[in-house]
Amino acid sequence: MRMNILDSWRSHRQWSRAKTEAKQLVGEAKRILKKKRYRIPESVATTVQAAIAEVEAARQGDDFERMRQAITDLDARMDEHLAFARKSSARQYAESIGLALGVALLLRAFVVEAFQIPSGSMIPTLEVGDHIFVSKFAYAVGIPFTNTKIAELGKPKRGDIIVFKFPPDQSVDYIKRVVGLPGETIEVRRNEVFIDGQPMPREFTAAPCTTDDGSAAEGEEIRHPCEAWLEHLGPVTHVTHQDPRLGPSNFGPVKVPEGHYFAMGDNRDNSKDSRFWGFVPYKLIKGRALIVWWSRDPARGGLSPAGVADWFKSIRWGRFFQRVE
Repeated sequence: MRMNILDSWRSHRQWSRAKTEAKQLVGEAKRILKKKRYRIPESVATTVQAAIAEVEAARQGDDFERMRQAITDLDARMDEHLAFARKSSARQYAESIGLALGVALLLRAFVVEAFQIPSGSMIPTLEVGDHIFVSKFAYAVGIPFTNTKIAELGKPKRGDIIVFKFPPDQSVDYIKRVVGLPGETIEVRRNEVFIDGQPMPREFTAAPCTTDDGSAAEGEEIRHPCEAWLEHLGPVTHVTHQDPRLGPSNFGPVKVPEGHYFAMGDNRDNSKDSRFWGFVPYKLIKGRALIVWWSRDPARGGLSPAGVADWFKSIRWGRFFQRVE
């Protein structure tokens, strides 16, 4: 009984594959007859059309051997008479690869782009070694490789994590959180952010934490105890880190120009942000961070024959497909 079921399944698979192959072959033959008809003698066209008709008739029946023979005959007639118009396997593979690359480039240019977190300025929200997807449709449709926006779809909101071209060097991408909107006055008093004179709501959390101060060499990690604060930016609630070894910081007040945004890192004492280099122009914003799709701790070293097990241990499985907020 089990063998009968297995044989039936195999027969069904063979029949399905043959039907798919027949459909593709007939489609190719008809395409060539239509596009290259001026180069094909009437006698050849008649022979190929007869072979096509036999394949289509066999597809409607249930005789597998007839189907295989009809496919073989049509393929032979095409090789004999229409070889000049048939695509080689290499060309078919090249076209498939080209199409896939084209789709990938279009997606990257207009829809979603991958981005790697290179520094600890957004700890604890984003860790060094996180790989994220960025929505390029979040705010505007732009012309690839330029700062020109074709259509505006929305404006960054307070609390959004944005990826943008670094204003002093647009060849570099930065990622920060939007804190100040156009027209607002931003000030930092003893580590506390004020917006238009009002303190941004926040609460100290007693949860222990450690943070990266940016002093580690490549392939290493140096973390220090920190203070964690729960901040509320409109509807967005997130955690920021402060380094208790450093004194309280002050900044501003400054007014955000129209068409610009004030951005800060969540790791406040290890973030070169708008407090240091100025505002983010809307035209330089590439998109909004969506999810972490892959994460690995680079401080654990790279992949090597001797350290495959350690490399797998360095993967942060729990961060995969984590939403960025």
